[in-house]
Amino acid sequence: MPYIEGFVAAVPTANKEVYLKHSQEAAAYFKRNGATRHVECWGDDIPKGELTDFQGAVKARDDETVVFSWIEYPDKATRDAVNKKMMDDPDMSGMDMPFDGKRMIWGGFTVLMDE
Repeated sequence: MPYIEGFVAAVPTANKEVYLKHSQEAAAYFKRNGATRHVECWGDDIPKGELTDFQGAVKARDDETVVFSWIEYPDKATRDAVNKKMMDDPDMSGMDMPFDGKRMIWGGFTVLMDE
C-alpha cells in the first residue's frame, strides 16, 4: 500500500495561478525524488461547520481559498527520505510559498482502504 502525505492550506484567492505554478514545480521535485503522485485540489464547496471546519483549521480569511493536497509515495521510508532530502537541499530552503505556510496543516497517513 502507498503512503500518503496530506496537506490543507489557505491560499490567497488572487494567487491561484501562482499557487498552481508552485505546485507543478513541487510535484516535479517530489516525483523526481520518489513520489508516485501529487494531487492539488482548489476548494469550491467548503461549508462552515458548527464545531470545526477546513477554514478554521487553517484560519482562512475571506479573501483566501482552502486547498487540499496529497502526495503519494510507495512507502513511508521513501516519504521520509524525500522530506529529509528536501530539508537538506539549499535550493529548497529559500522556497517562496504563495501562501502562509505557518497556517498549513499536514501529516503522513497509512492507507487503510483503497477501492
